[in-house]
Amino acid sequence: MAQVKIYGRRDVWAPRRSALSDAIHAALVETWGLPQEKRFHRFLLLDAEDLVAPRSEQYLVVEIVCFTGRSPQARRALLAALYANTATLGLDAEDLEIVILESPPQNWGIRGMPGDELTLSYRVDV
Repeated sequence: MAQVKIYGRRDVWAPRRSALSDAIHAALVETWGLPQEKRFHRFLLLDAEDLVAPRSEQYLVVEIVCFTGRSPQARRALLAALYANTATLGLDAEDLEIVILESPPQNWGIRGMPGDELTLSYRVDV
């Protein structure tokens, strides 16, 4: 299970929302084995004056909220893939910050049940 929240400037990222979503999802599929159809992205795009950061106007924050269980190597591989994939969109590594937030499955409520009672079609322990 992984949910993605993307924060950035509306005027910069709204026109490139689909390409950015594709780049992020491709990294998750490639490194963590998420199924292609398991895309859950929330774009929280802000007006220029609502995002104050000492970076360029392309500054972007990507938060990945997921079940615990991925190895340090899998998390590093995801970070590397995210930087590589977003570079193809012209996003400089200096303007991208990524946070992986892990939570035990029992802390999730999904489809009417606790997350640790779900049967997933993919592995979390990669």
